[in-house]
Amino acid sequence: MPSIIPGYVYSIFAALIVGAIIVYACSIATLNVKNQASTQQLKNIDEYVATQSLTLLSHTTVDNQNTTQFLDIPSSIGNQRFWISINNDSSGAWVESGFGTTVCSSNFQMSIPANVAVSGLFISGSGRAKLQCAFENQIATLTLTSE
Repeated sequence: MPSIIPGYVYSIFAALIVGAIIVYACSIATLNVKNQASTQQLKNIDEYVATQSLTLLSHTTVDNQNTTQFLDIPSSIGNQRFWISINNDSSGAWVESGFGTTVCSSNFQMSIPANVAVSGLFISGSGRAKLQCAFENQIATLTLTSE
């Protein structure tokens, strides 16, 4: 009889270890799903900003009419703050974004298919995002700021 009791103890101990492994695996899988959803939402926001930039450009005429549009962007994704920046160089313009409050490296980049000068930075939680379009010296200029 004494050999049966240690067998039960070992079985209960093994069941606890297997249960802990299963709970840990499920929590890791849940975190992965949340992270994938967050990154997809940030990509969608990049696409939204690029699309709204093109829409604003199409509505602004060359006769020096300035146009402003407030963007419908959430203050956070999950519990994370994020940043959005619009930049350009000689090859083109793009929207880039990342998680955090400091711009260190972009997680995502979305091209703006237009010949335009762009600049600006929006950090979530700092007000509403505002996109302004103006023509200066026959060149369209887009600026992203917060209100």
